[in-house]
Amino acid sequence: MNQSVPRSTWTSHWAFILVTIGSAVGLGNIWKFSYLAGANGGSAFVLVYLCFVALIGLPLLMAEILIGRRGRGNPVSAMLKTAEESGNSPWWALLGWVGALGALAILSFYSVVAGWIADYLCQAVMGVQVDTPEKAAQGFSNLKDNPLRTGFWHTVFMVLTVWVVARGVVRGIETANKIMMPLLFLILLLLAVWGAKVGNMPMAMHFMFDFKAEALTPGVVLAAMGHAFFSLSLGMGAIMAYGSYLDRETSIGSTSLWVVAANVVIGLLSGMAIFSLTFGYGLSPSSGPGLILQALPLAFSHMPFGQIFSVLFFLFVLFAAWTSSISLMEPFVSWLTERCGMRRARAAWGTCVPVWLLGLAVCLSSSSVAGFKVFGYDLLDGLDQLTNRIMMPLSGLAIAVYVGWMLGRPIVADEAGLKGRAFSLWFNVLRYIVPIGITLVFLGLLIGLDKSIA
Repeated sequence: MNQSVPRSTWTSHWAFILVTIGSAVGLGNIWKFSYLAGANGGSAFVLVYLCFVALIGLPLLMAEILIGRRGRGNPVSAMLKTAEESGNSPWWALLGWVGALGALAILSFYSVVAGWIADYLCQAVMGVQVDTPEKAAQGFSNLKDNPLRTGFWHTVFMVLTVWVVARGVVRGIETANKIMMPLLFLILLLLAVWGAKVGNMPMAMHFMFDFKAEALTPGVVLAAMGHAFFSLSLGMGAIMAYGSYLDRETSIGSTSLWVVAANVVIGLLSGMAIFSLTFGYGLSPSSGPGLILQALPLAFSHMPFGQIFSVLFFLFVLFAAWTSSISLMEPFVSWLTERCGMRRARAAWGTCVPVWLLGLAVCLSSSSVAGFKVFGYDLLDGLDQLTNRIMMPLSGLAIAVYVGWMLGRPIVADEAGLKGRAFSLWFNVLRYIVPIGITLVFLGLLIGLDKSIA
């Protein structure tokens, strides 16, 4: 079926920058960045992560935007159109399917984690105090072990996501990001300043930026590469879908630089705020996934104006999760509206239902009451491993090969809008460094070098 609705476009290039930052900045930059850095050597992880963002993340971000804008459609249609234009096999459309379906798999467990954040926000508003490490650990355990409670918050978060996506590209996605992203930046700055005042910022800076070579292991490298993909929303169709709404006058290169810079700054600032409080109150940075849901509530309970900043912190994390979840749903919703002729609201709700059901299974699997394992993992960890460390890197590798070797230099040069050395540098990095880097790290994963990840 041909497209049945006209393509929307962002109202300005700044709108595109905001929504793309909103897609990239999410739980990965706050929850996952902090616990991965804490569990993988601090500065060693941060340094490798920054290298992967620059050498792999930025070139791939530009490539995904390029495919979306050139194809002017959802990820599947964009791949089909660009493959037809360049004389390549239509089987390349499978790459669009992998991204769109992978995004929904991520959304199913992402929404559950966001539900945890919503629960903690509610507790912070009500003034719930956590004054001992045992209470902090027990509170998190009680939450995970209650599938009715986690299922409720998962449902609330999914409804919020559908509500924005159903409103459309400009009225829904763009408007939501224009409101939430400035608030997110403001809250983060307040948290960073407050962390420096009441926490131990010098120790946080030492932990994050004082490089220790002995902490650099194959496992740290694998964790950093996977997080570079996750934190930039790469390989999941979201950036491709957003790029399809970008006008031809906007520079892909400059907007991508803005997005990557904002993504890195937010990740580092949030890490500094979190670790300054962690060290300031004698907590362990290697607390794992429970770092912001166990260590920080304990710190907030002992600091001046702790309730206010606890509310601000969890509101900040929830906003970041919300903007990212919107982008995860958009690729498949846009396919339903464009290829199947569905109204946008019906497409959004139709996409929501199976994701919501899978998320309920994640809630059950994560609880010790009704927990079940898949290949030794609970469903949340299994989906995270599948998407973050297999599907997304492989999808990124295929995108690099497709744009760098298959699409054709004239088409790529015309769409990228870069000139001279800038284009040659980006194009050669995409053709050689990105595929080689992903392949080497992925081979390390296959032969078991990831065993050293904490």
